Amino acid sequence: MKLFCFPYAGGSAAVYNNWKSLLNKSIDLIPVELAGRGKRIHESFYNDFSEVIEDVYSQISNEIEKESNYAFFGHSMGAKIAYELTQKIIKDGLPIPKHIFFSGRGAPYISGKDEKEYYKLPDDEFKKEIMKLGGTPKEFFEHPELLEVFLPLLKNDFKLSERSKKTDNIKALPFDITVFLGKDDELTPEQIDSWKKYTFKTCNIHFYNGGHFFINNKYKDVIKIINNKLQLENAPIFY
Repeated sequence: MKLFCFPYAGGSAAVYNNWKSLLNKSIDLIPVELAGRGKRIHESFYNDFSEVIEDVYSQISNEIEKESNYAFFGHSMGAKIAYELTQKIIKDGLPIPKHIFFSGRGAPYISGKDEKEYYKLPDDEFKKEIMKLGGTPKEFFEHPELLEVFLPLLKNDFKLSERSKKTDNIKALPFDITVFLGKDDELTPEQIDSWKKYTFKTCNIHFYNGGHFFINNKYKDVIKIINNKLQLENAPIFY
């Protein structure tokens, strides 16, 4: 089974490098690289989220047409990519994922109680807020040459990650989903519980100690659940 992984704001495909040795051998890890980072650092940033989806779709559409046995994982902005990409896949009639793992994000279109538009903040305030969230190495904020490259990317990603306008037209998914969340992340009960409305099947929600970037410390626990779930999804069916 192929597992396509999408990064969080400011992240590259490399954030999943240490996953490969922990995943079951039957799972083929495919970290997806976005424009403006990693191997694509010289490419222009996306103007809006529809460009993100079109770009990622163009990267994986041939793979999922040939091999329908696949799943998605996305943390934070990556979770938004996984959801919106799946809607396009369904619309275009391509084989759908067997499972999606949504991490570090509330349910689509459900607003929080005091959401900040981080990307609109002056650079100094933006840096302080990002350091509070964790996940970004302090070295980036201590070296001007790194900051010059990283800060514009991070601000643009936060703009892309902004929650879409609320809609009552929830398009529930026709397969099981799994949600991973940090206990100290700033999500409302509605943002958490509403994930159950986004599938016609089972929604399992797992909580971990930590805030928004609990994934950095708890990825081994997360991978255990991914292994178990995808082994079940990949098991042969006997009649």
